Amino acid sequence: MTAEEFRLLRDHVYSHCGILVRDDMKFVMERRLWPRLEALGMSDFSAYHRYLRYDAQRRAELEAAVEVLTTHETYFFREMAQLNAFSEELLPLLQQRNGGMRRLRIWSAGCSTGEEAYTIAMLLRDSRRFEGWDVEVYGTDISRRVLTTARRAEYGPSSLRTTPPELVPRFFEPLAGNKVRVRDEVRAWVSFGHLNLLDEESYQLVPRMDVIFCRNVMIYFDLPARRRLLRIFNERLVPGGYLMLGHSENLLNLGADFELVHLRGDLAYRRPMLPPKGSG
Repeated sequence: MTAEEFRLLRDHVYSHCGILVRDDMKFVMERRLWPRLEALGMSDFSAYHRYLRYDAQRRAELEAAVEVLTTHETYFFREMAQLNAFSEELLPLLQQRNGGMRRLRIWSAGCSTGEEAYTIAMLLRDSRRFEGWDVEVYGTDISRRVLTTARRAEYGPSSLRTTPPELVPRFFEPLAGNKVRVRDEVRAWVSFGHLNLLDEESYQLVPRMDVIFCRNVMIYFDLPARRRLLRIFNERLVPGGYLMLGHSENLLNLGADFELVHLRGDLAYRRPMLPPKGSG
């Protein structure tokens, strides 16, 4: 892969989904994309770039390229301190605020193979605060392959490595081969869909959310892409809704219209409440 081929492919991927492949990742990009060239019978990356730009199958191939360039490793009950703060501090507030309509909407943005979305549903079940409510946890990802795994809801030991042992029999049913399947009572509150986080037209189908989890996703984006994504999140949250980021992420230097919320066990961000009518 020449420097020019790398630049063209990197810029094309970035314009599609906001993922920025750094200059020092040129070799990784070449190694991960080469099997795609072989599958298409191509011998150079210039031809592959032309295919991504002009071929009738370009959109499907671009999704395949993004698939191999991104990492999908995740597991249940990741970043437990944040999840505890969510359960112990935010869920009581959400129960009180939404008690009249008895509806709760939570979005796992960049859900990968589904462990985060199911974890959220397990926490909601375990709290016993939302029985009889209209509850929906939405998991979205740019990769159709990982969404197939998420919908299957079958996992191996690696996905359960930080799951509290007492929750395993409650929320998982055993399968052959040392695998488990998420129980139906959890799956009933979770749905999955394909979504490019920076495709603003797709968001017309996303309802307003009470909480958005977007953890360890923005690390793939540069500053302008992060700002675009945060504007979208701000729009899709209800006033007073919460944004949960990964521990390696924050909103410094992003000029985002969120309030920092200090929880006892972690930090969260909140879309400001609308001012009372007639104020100002």
